[in-house]
Amino acid sequence: MTSANSAAIVIDNYNYARFLVQAIDSALGQAHPPAQVIVVDDGSTDESREVIASYGDRVTPVLTAHQGQASALNEGFRRVTSDLIIFLDADDVLLPDVVGRVIAAARKEAGVAKIQYPMAVIDECGRLTTARKPPPYLTLPSGDLRRQELTMPFDMTWMGGTSGNAYPRWVLENLLPIPQAQFARCADWYLQHLTPLFGPVVSLDDAGALYRIHGANGYEPSSDHLDMDHVRQSVRYALATRPEIERVADNLGLARPREILSVSELANRLISKKLDPARHPVSADTVTGLVSKGMTAASRRFDVMAPLRLGFAAWFVLMAAAPRPLARTLAEAFTFPERRTALNPLLGRMHRRQPGCR
Repeated sequence: MTSANSAAIVIDNYNYARFLVQAIDSALGQAHPPAQVIVVDDGSTDESREVIASYGDRVTPVLTAHQGQASALNEGFRRVTSDLIIFLDADDVLLPDVVGRVIAAARKEAGVAKIQYPMAVIDECGRLTTARKPPPYLTLPSGDLRRQELTMPFDMTWMGGTSGNAYPRWVLENLLPIPQAQFARCADWYLQHLTPLFGPVVSLDDAGALYRIHGANGYEPSSDHLDMDHVRQSVRYALATRPEIERVADNLGLARPREILSVSELANRLISKKLDPARHPVSADTVTGLVSKGMTAASRRFDVMAPLRLGFAAWFVLMAAAPRPLARTLAEAFTFPERRTALNPLLGRMHRRQPGCR
């Protein structure tokens, strides 16, 4: 059992004054009140600081110069004295029972390193959509996920988005500060993939937050065309995160492959190299090399059945051989799961259910 009697909510904000009231109200309105609500403003130039000031001593304000999300989370964490921490992006909203649920989950699971929960999706005006993170055909894994993180970290179903997770303070004390140069945006990549190396992960069944889509999200691809900037961004974040995984694993004495390979990362690199080579961020990549590594990554996917492993391998071969128009079609089929709605349930059934998966 874990001692978890209090929780802090750290809200990171940059120029989201139009959403900030809902975020702060959702933190203050928890059925199990958090011990701390810390609002970090990362150098906003809109009315954010007036919004924060209007709450008086109900929140702890932290006002900084603009340095990015990693810096904001680091500054907020320095003020935390509670046992558990939820980092809430200022454009998202917490559901009113989430603090009580994560405290209860942490008390049940010895040495828990992360608690995650699905998020329902809302539009810019706060209206519920039919979408959910992760999508219904995928399951959030629970339990000891170190093997997955050290074999295929970017292929796991993980709760992308800072607001869908809670962390014990002792884990973050071993990981923070988050490197600011690499993770000025999308610091959740660092938190998501490193925390499971310290202990088991608990995934809750029901949504704990609302994720807002508003057209200016830091990591939200376009749903109607292949966004090469987003593909390259994914490549860069994976490149930044992998050495951090290796560093922490080595510090903890965890066995790992010499080279960590993920199908999704290598697919993004092949898409970038094939369709926009002039702006591809990895100068050493070759199409042949990416296909070889992609097939190796596919063969390591112990989390899926053999037909899906073969399907991944075949995709790399076809992508490499295809003329550019067909390659773009193959890239879109890989990148946009919402376009293959008839196939997704079958693909979901080809994922092996790990012990503890929900």
